[in-house]
Amino acid sequence: MKKIIELKNVTKSFDGQVVLDDINLDIYDNEFLTLLGPSGCGKTTTLRLIAGFESADRGDIIFLGENINDVPPHKRNVNTVFQRYALFPHLNVFENVAFPLRERRVPKSEIEEKVNEMLKLVALSGFEKRSVTSLSGGQQQRVAIARALVNSPKVLLLDEPLAALDLKLRKDMQQELKKIQKATGITFVFVTHDQEEALSMSDTVVVMSEGRIQQIGTPVDIYNEPKNAFVADFIGESNIVDGIMLEDRKVRFHGHTFTCVDEGFEPKEPVDVVVRPEDVDIVPEDRGMLKGVVTSVTFLGVHYEIIVDINGFKWMIQTTDFVDVDEHIGLYLEPDAIHIMKKSEYSGMFGDYSSYSMEMDEIGGLEDNDLSELGEVASAESESER
Repeated sequence: MKKIIELKNVTKSFDGQVVLDDINLDIYDNEFLTLLGPSGCGKTTTLRLIAGFESADRGDIIFLGENINDVPPHKRNVNTVFQRYALFPHLNVFENVAFPLRERRVPKSEIEEKVNEMLKLVALSGFEKRSVTSLSGGQQQRVAIARALVNSPKVLLLDEPLAALDLKLRKDMQQELKKIQKATGITFVFVTHDQEEALSMSDTVVVMSEGRIQQIGTPVDIYNEPKNAFVADFIGESNIVDGIMLEDRKVRFHGHTFTCVDEGFEPKEPVDVVVRPEDVDIVPEDRGMLKGVVTSVTFLGVHYEIIVDINGFKWMIQTTDFVDVDEHIGLYLEPDAIHIMKKSEYSGMFGDYSSYSMEMDEIGGLEDNDLSELGEVASAESESER
């Protein structure tokens, strides 16, 4: 595939604090790429650098082979959909979508054709004369996407556009965005802190933490083959324990030796061992490879979420089998349920559910040097093609 965007050794600081630390990233034609990480990890700053709303302190941003470090936003062949949509409240749906075309002085007949095409694409045909303030959140988001796509940009940047939607609408819009991306063939760069969004929508996921890229890969690779404890913990739930790699395909942890499928480690090398909660089988205590006591059971509809104390370390298990609190159980692990990772700066920070409590995902403010989005859209679009 052809490279659309290259970030080469890009560094960015705000007030002396490094937000992006020497990152390198390639983005390809017709790719749905997601920048995923917690608040403050640098993902929105990365998006803003690509858009031209921020400038890198060091490094280069290459667009179709040309350095665009000094190219202003309105001259970059990219458009942005912001978290708060940044629609013009005094314009109806048709005029919001038509705005960038009118600024380019596109002929009236072409404007009508393109706007109607975009509204059909986002399933808003018939809404042309509606006030955008009368629309639901999901409908407003569709208008913002249609406006961003009407100019046929090479790249569409989306800054947490689903964050303000309720859960059901978010899931619906995840599928809609993926359909729109495939239908248009435009490269999408999507920013989110929501792991499910990243896994369900993306061709490529870029996991970020503390201004650095931790791992780049397909959703399946990121989930099944995390590079370190941060990635393993951030992408879904993970039990992460200290282990010793005795030899190829043999690892020891919790005082027991297990067969695994990993190799290429040094003999007796300290490692992090990852076991996903859904890969643990509950068996009678006398048949368990590991033995523990159930400390909590939570019913989540499709499965139970069970916390098990194994010699003071709390494991999470997700299963359709019911067990009760204080019950003594055994755990059985197949070799391919055990994933071995190199030790990293994140070792020992994640994977023990001693203090586990379910929390709602944060929904709210923007991060990384938030600016006035409406002003940016107006200035960028009004200057386009002048």
